[in-house]
Amino acid sequence: MTKYRHDVFRANHLDRMAEVMAAVCQDFGCTLVEFNGEADHVHLLVNFPPTVALSRLVNSLKGVSSRRLRAEFPELARHYFKAKRLWSESYFAGSVGGAPLSVLRQYIESQARPGR
Repeated sequence: MTKYRHDVFRANHLDRMAEVMAAVCQDFGCTLVEFNGEADHVHLLVNFPPTVALSRLVNSLKGVSSRRLRAEFPELARHYFKAKRLWSESYFAGSVGGAPLSVLRQYIESQARPGR
């Protein structure tokens, strides 16, 4: 979730963020299975081994994506100038071991992705 839940992201931001987050996941030995987002938050379905600390993965996903997006999209500065950060400190993570992957993908794909 973005800091103060501001509407920040457009489709081009989310497209680039998906690439960045997939690379971060790969660095951790994880797989970004599905990604989508709305103007003020994103949804990720990540397959990761039990050796990866979730808090470290999320911290890296937020930190790297924030740095890269702010560098590549200077117009985002108006959304984080007060807080000095793009993301909120909070996140939600849930285990989906028994749920069908197709249902989870459908949920993530159905998010109201903003236009360009």
